[in-house]
Amino acid sequence: MWFLMIGLAMLVGWYLEIGFLGTLAWWWVALPFAAAVAWWSWADSSGYSKRKAMERFDRRKEERIAKQKEALGTLPRHRR
Repeated sequence: MWFLMIGLAMLVGWYLEIGFLGTLAWWWVALPFAAAVAWWSWADSSGYSKRKAMERFDRRKEERIAKQKEALGTLPRHRR
């Protein structure tokens, strides 16, 4: 995601010719987009994206269970 944001910022700066970005060759502006594609390809093929999504799901599930237990009053006293 960071590569994409950097690429978009560089693209806008290059298009509007802001500062040194206006003097860059087109392939310098395209480089962060290529890095984003490489990162996403690696993340998807290695299972990194799926693992992070499952960690978020598990964390939300545990928070939801803890909230329900607290509402029922079944948590130990030291956690209240």
